[in-house]
Amino acid sequence: MKNDDLQYRINNKIREKEVRVVGDNVQQGVYSIADALRMADEQGLDLVEISPNAVPPVCRIIDYQKFLYQQHKRIKDQKANATKVTVKEIRFGPQTDDHDYNFKLKHAQEFLKEGSKVKAYVFFRGRSILFKEQGEVLLLRFANDLEELGKVESMPVLEGKRMIVMIAPISKKGQTPKSPKPEGAQKPAQPKPSADRKPEQDKPAQSQDEAKPNPSNAMAAALAAALEKKQ
Repeated sequence: MKNDDLQYRINNKIREKEVRVVGDNVQQGVYSIADALRMADEQGLDLVEISPNAVPPVCRIIDYQKFLYQQHKRIKDQKANATKVTVKEIRFGPQTDDHDYNFKLKHAQEFLKEGSKVKAYVFFRGRSILFKEQGEVLLLRFANDLEELGKVESMPVLEGKRMIVMIAPISKKGQTPKSPKPEGAQKPAQPKPSADRKPEQDKPAQSQDEAKPNPSNAMAAALAAALEKKQ
């Protein structure tokens, strides 16, 4: 069988004194390289070094061409199963009217629902660069209107003649629907506060969700600041 040492060392190309042998129909263990080669030759197979950095290196007794086929197939399957992210672009002008805005907003909602990212930008032609604050307000409004379907990866930034915002779809994985309460279920009785207890102690503790910053509030604050700056 023709040796192919482009990726793996096989048979006499393996220079280690001892190797750990694995494979089908073999007694797995550490052998001298001579014994490992003899075991492979007795089965009419190859000794393939599959883990050269191990101590001792790990070798598999297998048909080398079959081994290469399995490796290529595994890599091909991994590439096929890899998540491909599509980026859809939506272009605005600094003076986009409401009809055009709503039309493009609907398209962006469809893109996010199908799992694509949305790259929205305002293109400034000629002297329209003077309206960059207006473009920023437009993009912030756009991101705010999409907050239920997408999250902003970067705030609006001016790159040459374009102001860009990137919006990624919100993953629905890991979300579990709330189980409905059984009919007739009653809320557990709450203990009455002690007469000696101070009123401050009766206040409910702030939940962790309430303590976390709300991205939509941050977006709304940025939009309000941009509007105030524009005025």
